[in-house]
Amino acid sequence: MKKQVGFVFHEDYLNHDTGFHPESSERLIHILNHIKETGLSEQVEFIDPRLATEKEVEIIHTDTYIRYVKETCESGGGYLDIDTYVSPLSFQAALRAVGGVLDAVDLVMTEKLKSVFCAVRPPGHHAESSRAMGFCVFNNIAVGAIYSIKKYGISRVLIVDWDCHHGNGSQHIFESDPRVFYFSIHQYPHYPGTGIMSETGIDKGQGTTLNIPLPPRSGDKEYINAFETRLEPLMNTWKPELIMISAGFDAHVSDPLCAMNVTTQGFHKLTDIV
Repeated sequence: MKKQVGFVFHEDYLNHDTGFHPESSERLIHILNHIKETGLSEQVEFIDPRLATEKEVEIIHTDTYIRYVKETCESGGGYLDIDTYVSPLSFQAALRAVGGVLDAVDLVMTEKLKSVFCAVRPPGHHAESSRAMGFCVFNNIAVGAIYSIKKYGISRVLIVDWDCHHGNGSQHIFESDPRVFYFSIHQYPHYPGTGIMSETGIDKGQGTTLNIPLPPRSGDKEYINAFETRLEPLMNTWKPELIMISAGFDAHVSDPLCAMNVTTQGFHKLTDIV
């Protein structure tokens, strides 16, 4: 039987060394071990991702910022901002993270796979076009969205962001772009402090941002209700040609950094809806 789901991973992602930082390589190691232990490895297509070019990253990020990241890594690493740390091999990992998303876009858009899970590091949705933020270096999903529009001529990309934290970078990058609809459900108030309901886009992008801020301790009931009453109607009327998910799982009931109560079964249901 032909495999329908892809899994992007590369050893470079483990070389983004953040020490005892909350966002560490252990996250991906646990995912890989779980896939092997449960037999899922027989059901997914493993994808060896390419390195994105700096030119491809420039469709979202400024040349000055890309050089800053590269030079910081080449000089031994350090903090790009107050909480985003990079090591000597982080620049290559970041290019590989973007490349993994671009490979995933190609595989889905050419219908070689139905969906692809990108187990990449460093993460991306807090990264702004000209600065790092919240453990994020390059906004992988944002680069992927514009890449899909430019390469495949589509005009409706939906980003669903269910990370516990609002994706300020993704929203700011696309808030005036009518081709990308940004939907975020997140804990509020919480870092980074953005993502209130009145933020609905600006200029030509007015109406293509939808934020669902939820109070601490919200769980399956609240999330599923938001997906069924807000996201499903949106998908039915807007008819996205590509759906991309910022799939942070820190809204899980067992996550120590957030205060949400989504269960594993709850995330399964959210995935089914999308």
